[in-house]
Amino acid sequence: MKERRNNMRIMLACASGMSTSLLVEKMKEAAINAGNDDKIWAVAQEEVEEELGNFDVLLLGPQIGLALQRMKDLVENVPVAVISPLDYGRRNGEAVLKMAHNLVEKGE
Repeated sequence: MKERRNNMRIMLACASGMSTSLLVEKMKEAAINAGNDDKIWAVAQEEVEEELGNFDVLLLGPQIGLALQRMKDLVENVPVAVISPLDYGRRNGEAVLKMAHNLVEKGE
């Protein structure tokens, strides 16, 4: 198991890069509250390739969940997962932040 990091680079991708902006802000708040210095940002799914090498984990908005395998193939050794529709809809930054950290710890 990998050591827990408090300075992860977490990138979210969605259809346009805009619908995740509120979730990103909630995740930033949760990171600060947890004492983490994580960098968290969102892009449109078309921009993921331009960001290769710049993130430790990639989280996909539920609306592009069907792109999961394509994204996994694109980023290769970086954990990729789809955000739970419930957490996404509720903008549960704490839960999504925990998900990101767990993915990196497990190396999935």
